[in-house]
Amino acid sequence: MLTDDRLLAGIDALEAALDAAPSRGRRVWGQLWPKLAAIAIAVFLWQCVVWSHWKPEYILPGPRHTFPALWTLAKTGAFWTTVLRTLSRGVKGYAVAVVIGSVVGLAVARIKVLRVAVGSMITGLQTMPSVAWFPLAIVVFKIGEGAILFVVVLGAAPSIANGIIAGVDHVPPLLLRSGRMLGARGLKTYRHVVIPAALPSFVGGLKQGWAFAWRSLMAGELIAQIPGRAGIGTGIDNARSASDYPQMIAWMIVLLVLGILIDSLFTKADATLRRRWGLLTT
Repeated sequence: MLTDDRLLAGIDALEAALDAAPSRGRRVWGQLWPKLAAIAIAVFLWQCVVWSHWKPEYILPGPRHTFPALWTLAKTGAFWTTVLRTLSRGVKGYAVAVVIGSVVGLAVARIKVLRVAVGSMITGLQTMPSVAWFPLAIVVFKIGEGAILFVVVLGAAPSIANGIIAGVDHVPPLLLRSGRMLGARGLKTYRHVVIPAALPSFVGGLKQGWAFAWRSLMAGELIAQIPGRAGIGTGIDNARSASDYPQMIAWMIVLLVLGILIDSLFTKADATLRRRWGLLTT
């Protein structure tokens, strides 16, 4: 017969074994191998399309032509300058969109008159293709950085605003009443109750806003090409014009990789937030 102390010690040891976190190496590998498998499958399917001779290989090059072109491209200083310029444009436009979308979203979510007046308009702006804004952007800002920034902001801000509106709409009324009982009034209600409770939806809106900003940026660089200020979109179009299709696809791969890396940052932030809110335990 086990004594109470030994029994409790055994239960504690069992709980410790169940709660033991996997090693860092296992966690990294657990996150890495699905991505590597997906890349391998995508490359294999790509090669299968090439093997099918659906298009001549000089028009649709396979991995054996594209990856050397990508390696050659990456060894040039102009490549990294182009990538950094595109990222800089994206970050600037996205930062402005976050400010505008956050202010508009909070105002519309809490002021009924604004909700009635512009609530549907925000969704309408979100559904508009970014390309549709370029004629106006070019007329107003000419072909320059301003036109690209304008389209990026209009592409991202409505999604961010809608994320905040959805988050505020789903704040439990019990939290608001509890906040008032504890003395939260006016701006304190937003700071201590509304904004923390709406953060998960807000992060979702930020993630979606970045996706729209990135698409708008690529459309902008393809249409509004600025001499001496080439971006990734310009590199794609220049390679197409020169019939250098391996380099064109290489630039597209760079675009895809950047999108995946940035999405992983948002995913990490979302997982951290959900873990803090008790929505994710492991």
